[in-house]
Amino acid sequence: MSIPFELPAEDRDLSPRTGYTRAHWEAVADGLLTAAWRWSTPGRALLDLPGCPSRSGVRSDGLEGYARTFLAAAFRVAGAGGDDPHGLLERYAAGLAAGTRTPGRDDTESWPLILDHDVQGQPMVESASVALGLRLTAPWLWKNLDAGVQDRAEEWLRGALRHTPAPNNWYLFPYTVAGFLESVGRGDGETAAARRRALELLESWYRGEGWYADGDGRAFDHYNGWALHLYPVLDAHLSGDADALAHYGARLRTHLEGFAPTFGGDGAPLHFGRSLTYRFAASAAVALGAVTGHTPLTPGASRRVASGSLRYFLDRGALTADGLLGPGWHGPHEASLQGYSGPASPYWASKAFVALLAPAGHALWTAREEPAPVEEADRVLALPAPGLLVQATRADGIVRLHNHGSDHVRPHEGETAAEDDPHYGRHAYSTRTGPTAPGNVPDNHLAVETGGRRSVRRRIHPLGAGQGDGWGWAASWHRPVFAGGPPMMPGLRVESVTVAYGRHELRVHRVVGAPAGSRVTHTGWATGPDEPLTSALHGLYGWDGPGPDLVRAPQGTAWTRWALVPRLTGRSDGTSVHVSLASLTAEPGAASPPEPVAVAEVREGAVEVVWAGTGARTRITFDPVEVWHGQR
Repeated sequence: MSIPFELPAEDRDLSPRTGYTRAHWEAVADGLLTAAWRWSTPGRALLDLPGCPSRSGVRSDGLEGYARTFLAAAFRVAGAGGDDPHGLLERYAAGLAAGTRTPGRDDTESWPLILDHDVQGQPMVESASVALGLRLTAPWLWKNLDAGVQDRAEEWLRGALRHTPAPNNWYLFPYTVAGFLESVGRGDGETAAARRRALELLESWYRGEGWYADGDGRAFDHYNGWALHLYPVLDAHLSGDADALAHYGARLRTHLEGFAPTFGGDGAPLHFGRSLTYRFAASAAVALGAVTGHTPLTPGASRRVASGSLRYFLDRGALTADGLLGPGWHGPHEASLQGYSGPASPYWASKAFVALLAPAGHALWTAREEPAPVEEADRVLALPAPGLLVQATRADGIVRLHNHGSDHVRPHEGETAAEDDPHYGRHAYSTRTGPTAPGNVPDNHLAVETGGRRSVRRRIHPLGAGQGDGWGWAASWHRPVFAGGPPMMPGLRVESVTVAYGRHELRVHRVVGAPAGSRVTHTGWATGPDEPLTSALHGLYGWDGPGPDLVRAPQGTAWTRWALVPRLTGRSDGTSVHVSLASLTAEPGAASPPEPVAVAEVREGAVEVVWAGTGARTRITFDPVEVWHGQR
């Protein structure tokens, strides 16, 4: 699709895979900002972008437009050493003065007050972008403001320090505000307390292997990169705190060992978790690692991933005809949004422009592009801390994520089917497919059906993960949750194991405590009729037959307006075992696989599978879950 502003010519010598250079990143930032500023209020305090308002209201959305675009502008200007050819900082300075003059007033320019997250919380989110923008541009913007404007800005920002954040990454918003205030000589006990509290919580949320939970539960998603790593690492980088940078930078490096391989060969990030309308913000952690030196990737591979992600969305309709980032995924896609999503929400993508903090002579921009991890070799990577299993195939560039540990259910919350979230509850996600929408047949899902009701998967309890040479596994259990009656059946649970081997996924489920007459359904990948993808699902044991039915999902996915989902069905009474083989591929000539494996034995709690043509065997046992794979 055409991009509604001019970009430099591609440089296929320096960037043989994407054609993008630093000049392209600057041009995209300039184009996005030019388009967004057409919608500013006269005093420049709010950018009221067109579209359906968020649940926070249009004034908060207008602040969001100001704050999130300011972040892109700040990276753009700071990365150029203060060069501001489009006069961006003058506009943001004027908007800051107008928005903080009478905050909370219902007029054309005033910013909303920052209050508790459950009262009027969204301005707290935006305060972090305002503060970070001011910090990045302090030599050229902040120092030239009138003292009265500085005082008003400080007073507004301190609202973030004096009110309660949501119990997750939001604590890094007052942390970032406090970091800015301290950087300009306005720190005190209040700023120190905000920073201390945020870092204490961050430590408690660290689960190892470079992964943070987004709060006290088990939410592992893109917020790891674009929030939980970004804020403390960037703060340490800007402040010159070597000890903090070493501490948080080491975690970022470890995180990228597992996260960088999740980008597809076409540049797409995984369609998994919430806030996916932030799109290429997913590459922010990759870029920050390159900027700070805390990355396992070479500079050329880092740019390949970051530029690949940026170009992926620009080439697929993320921009409207007038150059705005519209809510959705490629183009508009309602099912990818949340209630807090508004017209300016997609501009959280501005975080990707942290790459511009690397100056023109940095190796991130001067090194020749190198292959992304998925382009180097097939890969199976187990991540035990978050309970995830990454499966990538070089031939088609697809990365799949098998979810046995991330559920976005807070510890104090009950499990209700009404809160079923397709972006967390499914067993698998990828860079080429999205989950089907609520109300459609769920893809990659094991459901127990009893009394005419079908279960969903809410809280996920990991049972382990591991890997060997060319294969890996992850396992979990959950209590099926039902709508329209008692939410749970006493004693009913499902234990699930995924084994990834090549492009194949061996899926084993043990249902325990099923009422008499229960049924079990299991689905595979959702694909569109015109997509160059093959979604296969083959029953190996415990199903009515080996071949699946094809079920329609009329609302489609983020990739296709309409989708088909393969589905197996079987009986369950008491304890039952169900084994299937799934695959998603874009390799030419691929077809539903009737031969690759055959179940050799299912008895006494053990499942053994023979892989035809390789001589390999996989053995899975329960109580406890153990997985063995090799030659016998």
